[in-house]
Amino acid sequence: MAGTSEPAALPARPRSAWWRRGVPQTQTAYVAIAFAVLIVVISILAPVFMTPRNLLNISKNFSFIALMSLGETLVIISGGIDLSVGSICALSAVVTLMLMRFLSATAAAQVPGATIALATLLALALAALIGLVNGLLIARIRLSPFVTTLGMLSVARGMTYVLTQGRAQYPTGPDVAGFTRFANGTVLGLPTQLVYLLVLAVLMALALRHLVWGRHLYAVGGNAQAAALTGVRVPRVVVSVYVLSGIAAGFSGVLIAGWLGAAPANLATGYELRVIAAAVIGGANLAGGVGGAAGAVIGAALIEVIRNGFVLIGANTYWEEVFVGVIIIIAVLVDQLRTRRVF
Repeated sequence: MAGTSEPAALPARPRSAWWRRGVPQTQTAYVAIAFAVLIVVISILAPVFMTPRNLLNISKNFSFIALMSLGETLVIISGGIDLSVGSICALSAVVTLMLMRFLSATAAAQVPGATIALATLLALALAALIGLVNGLLIARIRLSPFVTTLGMLSVARGMTYVLTQGRAQYPTGPDVAGFTRFANGTVLGLPTQLVYLLVLAVLMALALRHLVWGRHLYAVGGNAQAAALTGVRVPRVVVSVYVLSGIAAGFSGVLIAGWLGAAPANLATGYELRVIAAAVIGGANLAGGVGGAAGAVIGAALIEVIRNGFVLIGANTYWEEVFVGVIIIIAVLVDQLRTRRVF
């Protein structure tokens, strides 16, 4: 029409430099590539690595850390940290076995599987309660996540020693065989631990991607004040991730107890550092707002493959921690360089 000007053309989107085209856009992708390369290298150095028996052992061993890392990743996405996961894991394990022994002398023992279900649910409820306390102290009273969960680490570990008097607990009652199958059986040829992990990882990924709660969680981790101004109930989101982290640690403890057939009082000592390492290697940013289920699983798997590979090739296993530390630093450094467009 006359007198009408043509709309201004949108500026062309600048193209990336040729050396940056095709470069993976997430830390998780980099770690996945490194994981694949590491598997190839170890397979060449130690052919026994790819045997079904060794792969079965790896899948079991890393599943426990990965389960806890799923919950830890949620906490890190929110901008927090949970140092109590190892102690919650141990407390849940011993409580499960102690409850199985107690329930075996009640009417619940007459119902197949009842002692397992009740003991597991009560142990998970305790783990959720500890996570709830962590979340309320952090979200409502504004305590530091580091200090709060460090204190809860000591509280939960102390409760474990008080309940057990330092003695290992063992499963007893009519459902011991069922408990072993539940925690250390197979489903379609896969270890139950791995099946639980994959199912929970998929559910977590779907929740983060498709639920309003997931979008709110990333918003809180990115900028809690801005999220609150847009109507996000920040305290509720923060409390929820600590509860989920507690449940994940508790469930891992239950599975470890069934796998070992016992729960020593010092179970999972130091696991919190391995769990945080797995989450960070997998792409969770301690500043908040970044992370995902796939990264948590890959990070935990990478650490276990390193441990297993050192054993198989006959290397000094004391170097394992050094190597994992270097991997953490490199992973974070590469992500920082990528986000700053250095390369």
